Amino acid sequence: MSKEFAIGEIVRVVALPPYLKTSDPMPMLRPPDIIQIGEEGIVMDRRPGGYWSIRFTRGTFLIDSQYIDAVSSLNEPPSASHLEPTTMSQIDTTQSDEDGST
Repeated sequence: MSKEFAIGEIVRVVALPPYLKTSDPMPMLRPPDIIQIGEEGIVMDRRPGGYWSIRFTRGTFLIDSQYIDAVSSLNEPPSASHLEPTTMSQIDTTQSDEDGST
């Protein structure tokens, strides 16, 4: 059973396939050393047969799901609960008084 990924999800290469197939309308075979194990790419499209169109820095290739894994959520930015609390000095104090003076 093939793995499922969301479009736009970041994935990491866990093993190199014997060759790479470009994701062009007329695909071409390329040597596997264009990408490296551990390189990350973005899922662009789902293709039949368990293949995914993945955009890397050196091109977009069709890769079988057995060669890629989703990047863990540890690389996501921290949620708002982890941000520093706002201090009174950071609050905009340029609002005018209710009596109309500035």
